[in-house]
Amino acid sequence: MNQARHLLSVNNVLGEGPQWNTEEQALYWVDIRGNALFRYFQQSQIVERFELGVSVSAFAFREAGGLLLATEAGFAFWDVRTQQIRIFANPLIDYPGARFNDGAVDAHGRFWVGTAKSQSTNVLFRLDPDQTIHKMDEGFLLSNGLGWSPDQRTMYFTDSPAQVIYAYDFDLGEGTIARRRVFAEIPGAQGVTPDGLCIDTQGNLWSACWGAWKVICFNPSGEIAEEVIVPVQYPSSCVFGGADLQTLYITSARTLLDELQFKAQPTAGDLFCFDSDMKGSPSNRFKG
Repeated sequence: MNQARHLLSVNNVLGEGPQWNTEEQALYWVDIRGNALFRYFQQSQIVERFELGVSVSAFAFREAGGLLLATEAGFAFWDVRTQQIRIFANPLIDYPGARFNDGAVDAHGRFWVGTAKSQSTNVLFRLDPDQTIHKMDEGFLLSNGLGWSPDQRTMYFTDSPAQVIYAYDFDLGEGTIARRRVFAEIPGAQGVTPDGLCIDTQGNLWSACWGAWKVICFNPSGEIAEEVIVPVQYPSSCVFGGADLQTLYITSARTLLDELQFKAQPTAGDLFCFDSDMKGSPSNRFKG
């Protein structure tokens, strides 16, 4: 049985959104509840924490340098040198009580991100490099992990409470989606949901299974190909990184654990990894 190993003690409340920076050979991720961004250099083992002063649920590397952030106050740019945040647009104004959740950049440099709002339907946005914002779909219980097949013809999108990962036909040139259908369903009891995901070069989809102590790998047909056991109840997301892009990094959370549960799993909120036979692809960069 595949077992993830403990890598870093970072004690995140809600670790999320890992992204691998190939130029820096560094892993970035956020603690949504901790209002912080982390950077881990694989070779030196150095870990940096940046206090953002605002909740950030997703981010992307920019071609122009720095990061694009999906914050509680809207879309923003962040400069790693000055550590300054500049908010430039906020579609959440039209959705009181909602926040951004998971996001990713497509191969043409557009940023896709969904919303999370309890007891309501949620939406999926596309932010273009010219900073125009488009609502692409709606009607989700809680939007989560998304990504694209290696041939760029399919986009995957997670609705966590529905325990479903959807597939869409994807037009890369136009940036449009069509024909939403169920790609995979997460089996399990109440509280077990699909969360963040990544896709390897063979088209397999790796989904962090919140509440189930594991990451599930689905083959391109939507069948379970393998599982990676994580020693904490709430793995939240995953990404391939490392020099050969074959290390699966896994973030986690402790936000739902009571005192006794946290005592039983003291590494909850830490970073884990798994050495895979599969290989990931470099992260796309936002062109704005």
